Amino acid sequence: MRTPVKTTLASLIAALALCPPLLLGGQALAADAPAAPAAAATDLKASWYPKRVDLAFVKTYAVVPKRDDVTIVDSRPAARKYDLGHIPTAVNIPDTAFDKLAPDLLPKDKAQLLVFYCDGPECILSHNSAFKAEKLGYTNVRVFAEGFPEWIKGGGLHAVSPAFIKKQIDEKAAMTLIDARPKDRKYDKGHIPGAISLPDTQFDKLAPELLPKDKAAALYFYCEGLACVLSNDSASKAMKLGYTNVKVVPEGYPGWEKAYGPGPTAGAAPAAAAKAPAMVAGKEAGSITTESFERIYKEAPTTVHLIDVRSPAEHAAGTFKGAINMPLDTLEKNMAKLPADKPIIFFCGAGSRSGEAYDLVKLHRPELKTAFLDTTIKFTKDGTHTFGAK
Repeated sequence: MRTPVKTTLASLIAALALCPPLLLGGQALAADAPAAPAAAATDLKASWYPKRVDLAFVKTYAVVPKRDDVTIVDSRPAARKYDLGHIPTAVNIPDTAFDKLAPDLLPKDKAQLLVFYCDGPECILSHNSAFKAEKLGYTNVRVFAEGFPEWIKGGGLHAVSPAFIKKQIDEKAAMTLIDARPKDRKYDKGHIPGAISLPDTQFDKLAPELLPKDKAAALYFYCEGLACVLSNDSASKAMKLGYTNVKVVPEGYPGWEKAYGPGPTAGAAPAAAAKAPAMVAGKEAGSITTESFERIYKEAPTTVHLIDVRSPAEHAAGTFKGAINMPLDTLEKNMAKLPADKPIIFFCGAGSRSGEAYDLVKLHRPELKTAFLDTTIKFTKDGTHTFGAK
């Protein structure tokens, strides 16, 4: 009976030799591999900068007029992150370009408060930059670890850069750009191209007429730079009216002028109106041929106003870049708002509503130069389109 016992014991020892122990000295080994993500998260926080602040702290410093005792730094990439959205008054020093940009953009006073942030708890860029600032001799450095996502979640205004606005203009994106400064003293002497004048002091009176009916429309407010509160005030008023896509351009017109030169004045002539391709009449009275429209849209889109008379939902699902949405059932009461500086081309999805819009305007404002597209049009969300036979 001894032989079977020896065989069994030998087998057990051999089996144990093939399986590493789960515990050694009370410490977990390979069997605890699933816990690695938690360990990774702990490792990430271990690399955080130790002096951190919360949203309430940042809100006391991210104010307009800009405070002189703080520099708020966005450590994210410019074009992909900062330009599209940042905390108002923040300067952009991407962590990857810190050594190059910090000497010019950080304050000379090494005791001034510096607050770094990036894209939330999973983003290490702000912590990296904070350590670099400390090595440069800055003694009052902090990190807002929750970053821009927490700023927006907490109700902070969404700021964009003049570079973003320039890109929107170049791409003829659908937006309403609003100059909140006094009209005679500021707007008329120079403004960002395409902006409408809605002085903050007249907001309650003029907003119902000048702002789009669609409460989801993109609104961008600006004024006279980081010392001017008018754009922030107007943006807050717009949000109280129910607008849900409201942003500010804190650098305002001075930032635009510095980057791109002076904007148009109230007396500026319409751009390149004499060079616009001819509007070739279609078969229906008042219509324009699709070929003629396509040439204008491709070669000189700024020489005409495109007005989409479909519903806001249809407009949001796809339209021509730069088109204004003015649904047919609102056209008569908004007749006075129709611009007179350039020809107007009305369009819809099949030519019926656009033709009716043309007839209505000819009846009430015959002095306007107007035309309509008498064809079927299918749009995609990105603004591409195809014409059907008519």
